Amino acid sequence: MTTEKKAGAAQPALRITLKRSPIGTPYKHRLVLRGLGLRKLNATVSRPATDQVKGMIAKVGYLLEVSPQ
Repeated sequence: MTTEKKAGAAQPALRITLKRSPIGTPYKHRLVLRGLGLRKLNATVSRPATDQVKGMIAKVGYLLEVSPQ
């Protein structure tokens, strides 16, 4: 199975900021935050707007602030 990327098709990016503490959240939600690259409060990362990233945001969206870049 191979994955093909379309040449020249730049994906829009999302700015994701961790706004609430993950203390007291389920362990899997903390793993999702790690997968997004968010470790500290008010940390901001830029990620492509893929279905995988959107699914991760949907799972822990109550802790995040998301804006288009």
